[in-house]
Amino acid sequence: MKYTHVIWDWNGTLLDDVGWCVSVINGMLKRRGLKLLKGVPDYQRAFCFPIINLYKNLGVDFDKEPFEDVAHEYIPLYHSDKTGGCKLSACAEYVLEAIHQQGISQIILSASEINNLMSQINEFDIRHYFDAILGLSDIYAKSKIEIGLDYFKDEIKDALLVGDTEHDWETAKALGIDCLLVAIGHQSKDTLLACGAPIVLNNLAQVIEYIN
Repeated sequence: MKYTHVIWDWNGTLLDDVGWCVSVINGMLKRRGLKLLKGVPDYQRAFCFPIINLYKNLGVDFDKEPFEDVAHEYIPLYHSDKTGGCKLSACAEYVLEAIHQQGISQIILSASEINNLMSQINEFDIRHYFDAILGLSDIYAKSKIEIGLDYFKDEIKDALLVGDTEHDWETAKALGIDCLLVAIGHQSKDTLLACGAPIVLNNLAQVIEYIN
């Protein structure tokens, strides 16, 4: 077996939430009199970690208001619908089941706050696929590297991380494991190709092909 563990990012990878994020953030930008995102490509160009830099890229002035206030504004808006106006990404459940059938352990590693993350996952019938769900203790989405390193205290050589952002590639490098980036989420394929990750896929179904 090529891998014993597949570590999944959640937002933008298993969860298709990019369109909803554009809608929520545009509401926040409108209230501040800032230029609105024209659509997903605008959002993808601005998106980065830590999330504070996304807001800076969109013109939010943190000399006028603290980032903590902006983060606390965003979270209830994002979760104003039980699933945040989101759905599972195309083929997500099929891919999870196929990997499960191979006896490979699956884990979610997310920069979302853990209680919000669990609430969102529980809206979908997929909890049984995961041996662990790892999220942050706060809502500020700075990095998930530390929580990954803390959980995987012993080196895991045969693990694969699947995500949709440069930060997933950085996390995989920090954990010393392989990485697949999928251009279906918060950053464009061009951005993912430029970050140095060796493999960028077009859809989740291709993950199965890679694993096998």
